[in-house]
Amino acid sequence: MTTPGFRSQKWLRGDDEVALANRVALTSAGVPAGQGRPVIGIANSASQLNACNLPLRRLATAVAEGVRAAGGAPAEFPTISLGEDLMKPSAMLYRNLLAIEVEEMVRANPLDGLVVLANCDKSVPGALMGAISANVPTVLVTGGARPPAMFRGRALGAGTDLWRMWDERRAGRLDDAAWQELEEALGQGCGACNTMGTASTMAVLAEALGLMVPGAASIPAGDPRGLAAASEAGRVAVEAVRRSQNGTGGRLPQDIVTPAAVRNAIRVLHAVGGSTNAVIILAAMAGRAGAAFPLEDIARLGADVPVLADVEPSGAGLMQDFDAGGGVPALLRELGGRLETGARTVTGQTIGEIAAAAPRASGAIRPAGRPLREGGAFAVVRGSLAPDGAVIKVSAASPELLTHRGPAVVFRDYDDMRRRVADPDLPVTADCVLVLAGCGPSAGMPEWGMIPIPAALVAAGVTDMVRVTDSRMSGTSFGTVVLHVAPEAAAGGPLALVRDGDIIALDAAAGSLELEVAPEELARRAAAWSPSPLAHLRGWPALYARTVQQAPQGCDLDFLTAPSPEHRKFIEPVVGRS
Repeated sequence: MTTPGFRSQKWLRGDDEVALANRVALTSAGVPAGQGRPVIGIANSASQLNACNLPLRRLATAVAEGVRAAGGAPAEFPTISLGEDLMKPSAMLYRNLLAIEVEEMVRANPLDGLVVLANCDKSVPGALMGAISANVPTVLVTGGARPPAMFRGRALGAGTDLWRMWDERRAGRLDDAAWQELEEALGQGCGACNTMGTASTMAVLAEALGLMVPGAASIPAGDPRGLAAASEAGRVAVEAVRRSQNGTGGRLPQDIVTPAAVRNAIRVLHAVGGSTNAVIILAAMAGRAGAAFPLEDIARLGADVPVLADVEPSGAGLMQDFDAGGGVPALLRELGGRLETGARTVTGQTIGEIAAAAPRASGAIRPAGRPLREGGAFAVVRGSLAPDGAVIKVSAASPELLTHRGPAVVFRDYDDMRRRVADPDLPVTADCVLVLAGCGPSAGMPEWGMIPIPAALVAAGVTDMVRVTDSRMSGTSFGTVVLHVAPEAAAGGPLALVRDGDIIALDAAAGSLELEVAPEELARRAAAWSPSPLAHLRGWPALYARTVQQAPQGCDLDFLTAPSPEHRKFIEPVVGRS
């Protein structure tokens, strides 16, 4: 029988027909239930529809071996695999569905702890959001970055260099043969984007939050160390369950994802020049744990943080270089006194203890005295165009455009934008501000924010313009792009009222984004505005659109957030006959 105190005992302890049937169900599936073994769920998101997550297949076996070696019973189950490559309009639309799936799989099954196997952009946060809500001991295992593609003697960064090559193609400087050569080069190997895109950013932040084995976040796909780290994750999960039951706890997700841990994650986000998507994701994770996340903290906490990771798109290297430079532990050591070192991790160590034991940073992790940039990687802007705030990644922007004033060229949807930017006769100059509206949270918030430079301008050598949108952009993207404008246009935010020729003024350093239109004119436009009807009348997209919150709240669904201890209470099922 199971040890008293384990959650799984509700299913497995006893000699009635219900307990017997439950033990038989697990035993028949090869899960050695009972005999004092905590049951550890292995939530595996490997899928052939998501090349980013395919390396997780081999790691699942190593996790199970680690669980068994520590005296636990591993039970693998599949989860939705969220990949940005194929899922349309965006994996973001399904992040909260994955969170529901993980939470409800824990609620409905005899699981004492979790090892989450995830890698791609929204697979990691979706699964962790569900685990935070379920609040059973959880360890994350990621699959690592894919090998660099080689193109004409140069290692390419996934995503980042594709966007650059596309502009070369549009400008007529990359012919058909070269474009085919590029496609063949990029189609080599599985794993996450090897730049500091959203996948790598979230792995780094999950480790900084304390939800991973130290040093594991940056291990490249296929590296033998990944198997050892996965096995260690299984062992850590079993230990965390046992300690949570014997009175020496502190290993539950809601014990770990504290306000201090979230503040540390924000500082690390700046230090690695990570993805803007992480701002939304951290807000959602903090909301599940009941940790405050004011958008202003992004700017405030980054003010004295140097950008240290010399990795694309903010820098020049790749994630393999970041790993060789010491990974997250070395970065934590370099940040030193800027961190709240008492924050605890699932291993039982504090962030300070991990940093103290880390090697010195090298290579793609710069010393704090020689950063890529001072003053952090992000700015938060507000004003008449973004009353509730917006975010810009200044470390990947053009410095000369961070203070800019120009006339708007407005696109109302993706098809409109793609058609018109390809039109060589589009009336636009390099001083214009490109605006994409109607692509915010209620539309699934796709990664359309890095609006391509219009055809005539890219042919003339223009490489960047100010762009403003309520959508997101890939963490591999770059440019002077103001993202996550809130409220979104679909909710009647000022972005819905912008017209061609309106003057927009951006001052990133001052934290302002203004629409220079008279208040009386804006009021007239607002009175004439009406929301578009919901595109979906049934299914998940309909539920999502009706309940999704705005970007500063993390785009979580309103009924999934946990603003009070009562909301964070995990109600267990009645375990009886099915």
